[in-house]
Order: sequence, then structure tokens, then C-alpha cells
Amino acid sequence: MKTFHAATAAIAVLASQLASAAEPVFSPDRVKADVTFLADDLLEGRGTGTRGHEIAAKYVAAQFAQAGLVPGAKDGSWFQRITLQQRQLTGETASVTITGPAGAQTWKHATSVIVATSDSEAATDVSAPLVFVGYGIDAPKQGFDDYRNLDVRGKIVVVLAGIPRGDPSETLAHLQTQKAVMAAAHGAIGTISISTLDGRKRRPWNRSVASADVPRMTWVAADGKAHVNAPEIKAGASLDVVAAEAAFAGAPTSLAKVLAQADKPGGHPKGFALKTSARIQAHTKFETLTTPEVIGMIPGSDPTLKNEAVVLMAHLDHLGMKADGDGDRIYNGALDNAAGVAVMLEVARGFAGDAVKPKRSLLFVANTAEEKGLLGAESFANDPSVPIGNIVSVVDLDQPMLLYDFTDVVAFGADHSTLGQSVAKAAGEAGIKLAGDPMPEETIFVRSDHYTFVKRGVPAILLATGYANGGEAAWTKFMSTNYHQVSDDLSQPINWASGAKYARVNYLITRDVADAPERPRWYKNDFFGQAFAPNAPKVDRPAK
Repeated sequence: MKTFHAATAAIAVLASQLASAAEPVFSPDRVKADVTFLADDLLEGRGTGTRGHEIAAKYVAAQFAQAGLVPGAKDGSWFQRITLQQRQLTGETASVTITGPAGAQTWKHATSVIVATSDSEAATDVSAPLVFVGYGIDAPKQGFDDYRNLDVRGKIVVVLAGIPRGDPSETLAHLQTQKAVMAAAHGAIGTISISTLDGRKRRPWNRSVASADVPRMTWVAADGKAHVNAPEIKAGASLDVVAAEAAFAGAPTSLAKVLAQADKPGGHPKGFALKTSARIQAHTKFETLTTPEVIGMIPGSDPTLKNEAVVLMAHLDHLGMKADGDGDRIYNGALDNAAGVAVMLEVARGFAGDAVKPKRSLLFVANTAEEKGLLGAESFANDPSVPIGNIVSVVDLDQPMLLYDFTDVVAFGADHSTLGQSVAKAAGEAGIKLAGDPMPEETIFVRSDHYTFVKRGVPAILLATGYANGGEAAWTKFMSTNYHQVSDDLSQPINWASGAKYARVNYLITRDVADAPERPRWYKNDFFGQAFAPNAPKVDRPAK
């Protein structure tokens, strides 16, 4: 009898080991079913704060529950509702007046100027001298000292949009998001942006005008205060070439020469005081709305490590509907980002069905308001359902290009921490490669939800399908014809098997991080690790 019981026990142990080693089966049909529902016309484009987005959120929560996850919001539910402040110009008073040697010229909003909504004031009326500050980047350690020898106190700064041409840098991409903060630190009260020659090619002025009246949003903290990056900046505007020429009237260096210099690789025009002043006027209407983050959890199996969390997220919102026009008015967002949410759901199902759960806890988050400026992720990162210090990593799934059989993936941000090593390992297990950033000029690293966690010291990446095996052509066509267009719908030739394959890659990444004895670490001397996690342990960057 003892021998029989011993054999039975051994078989049970072996069965448990085999079950823990077995990978889930990821289903193309389930990915298709989720995308088909989320991108349906009935959801009217899943716009932030709309009924369609609320329906999508309930669908995701139902899928979490069916898979066997537990609610992961702070109040024990599936939904962590966030408050957003929406602001929009009202009336016809918004304008910019440039006064110079030849007198004053005034342009109404959405003509040769676009006036920014105020962050906090219903009425804006700001007048001040103008100072050109180049690209407006104040980061001497990174080789940028654009405010050197310039007095901008109480003045409006004129800034070149974007970053200098040349080798794109994720560090520079971050710094460009801080231009208003830098201007305020030097005492400026307003900002005016002008496009470079390259910027005009990338985004023609008529495209900016077309979206000039789209409401802007920011997230509201628990104390009821709307988040404002630079409250000292009281007014802002963008100028086309006609208005910009007026701003540079009589300048020691002409606008044409400044733009020509900026158009050269590494070109970095120096700043100088202009001989003009500007008056920016506007009226802003404020409203508040609430919208849900959807959060599911799989508790960890290790008594200690379960207190740490690995986060997989994807934004659920899209652009809603066109305000007017004939024909198709619905921005279905099939690839951006119903596909990312569908893959996240498939990964969640895989983990929920595992016989042995990962050691660390897993959080699956369907973000809201990404299209409004990463606001859902910003709010959640500011007030997460687990302590921010216990979140060890974030992988963001945004707009996977499921139009071909991908053979490589790109992990934007992988070079900054050991999280990239987990991606490389998972890619190898899946029989694909980890490729470098194929479009560094787009500065993708700072343009999706994972970036909000980077700014709070958490190693994070955005995972995308790569350029190999037809990927470049698929990406190029999508970005030129379907990105943020009503044509991003189910009429596209979506490769559902690639969706299942992509789910497996994400499963492998998440499993590796969740079961590792040590959490991902920033590399020594990495800009983001030093800037946002200065006291966290660092490791040496591996030799290439």
C-alpha cells in the first residue's frame, strides 16, 4: 500500500509540474470576437465620457469576470472612475494681436493662429513683449541651454515646435514635453509655438486648424484640483508662417534664416529678444466628466512577492464620432486600440487558466482618455489601486499592427531597463526577434500610456509589432491612410492569427517578470532612471 500511495503522490507531483509548464492556447477567434464587438458602430467610437465607452468598459469587465480575474480597483470593483476637466474656447473673441514696427495685426482663432484654451481662467487677456528662445529646452547636462543670457520674466516666449533634427533621442522627446514648465521656471507668462519646415511637412497647418476646436482635457486629482503642468503660463498660441513673420518683424535674424538653420541636421538656432509684442485673448468654458479605468487582477502565488504587481495595459477609448459630415462618421478604432485591448484580454484568460499562478500579482488595466493626452493612465499612476512603489513594471499594448504575420517586435523604452531583457527572452521563446526602434523620428516612447509610469520611476515599455516580413509596408500604409481615420475599422485585412501570436509574446514577457527573483532595474546612468528613480537600485548596462 505504501508503494501504491508513493507512486500516486509522484504522479500527482508530476502532473502538477506538467500543468505549470504548459502554456495556454491563445485563440485567434477570441481576439477576433473582442475586436469585432469593441469596434462595432454601436459603440460610436468609444469616445471618452460617452455612452459607447461606458458600454465598452462594461464589456471588458464582463470578460475579466468570465475569465476568473478578481476586481482590481481601489474600492474593490472593476471600475476606478476618474474625473476629467474639459475645456473649450467659447464665443468669437479668441485672437492673437502682434504689434511691431509696422503697427498691429490681429488674427482670429483658427485662421493664421490657433489660440490655446486656458488651464484655469475663464477669461484670458495677456499682453507682453516677445522673446525667441530657439527650441525652448533648458537642459544643460544634455547640451541644451536655450535660455542662456535671455531675460523672459513677464514675457511671452516664442518656441520652435519639436526637437532639433538629427539622431532622435527619447531623452529629447521627454524634454520637449516640458517646454512650458521650463518657460515658467524662467518667469515667462505665455508661450507661442511655430512649426519648423520639417514640422510643416509632417503636420500641415490646415490639419491643425481642422482640430483647433476639439475640446482639451486634463485629469482632476482627489482634492478636486485639475492638474496643470505649468500654472504660471497664462496664455498660449500657435502661429502659421504669416503670423510668425509678423512676430519676427525687425528681428536681428529673419524667420527664414532661423527656419533654414533649424532644418539642418543638428541645427539649433540661438534665441534673442524680438522687436514685437503679442496680445492673446480668449474665453474658455470648463466642464467636468467622469470615465472609468477598468482593472482586473490575478493575485500572486508567492507569500511575499504577491504584494508586488506586474501591469499589462491597453487603452480602451478612441476618438468617438465626427461632429458633422456625410457618410461614415464613426472612428471605430479597430487597431487603435480595440486590438490592443483584445490581446490584453486574451493574455488575462491565459493566466487565469494556468494551474500555477505567477508569483507576483498581475494587474490588467483598460485605460481611458489616452487619446486626450494619456489622462486615464496619468490619473491611475497618480492614484493606483496598489502602491506605486509596488508596481515593478508596465507593458503597454497600443495599436498592434495585426495586418501581417509579424516576425519581430519593438519594445519602445527597452534600452532603459532590464525589462528589455525579459522582452528579448520572450521573443526568443516565441521564435521572433526583438528589433530596434524603426521610427525614432516619431518619438513613440513618450506618446503612450506607459510613459506616465516612467515619469514615476517604474520601468515601462510600449510593445509593438515590428517592421520585418511586410511590417514596414503595413505600418506605412496604416499611418498614412487609416490612423485616426474612420477607415480604421473591420474592413481592414486583419490577421487574427497574429493577434493570438502577439498575445503569446505578451504572456511570456509578463510571466518572466512576474516569476523573476528580482524586479526589473534601471540601468546605471540612464536618463530616465536617474531623473525619476534616483534612489532605486541600478545595474550595469550589458555590453553590446
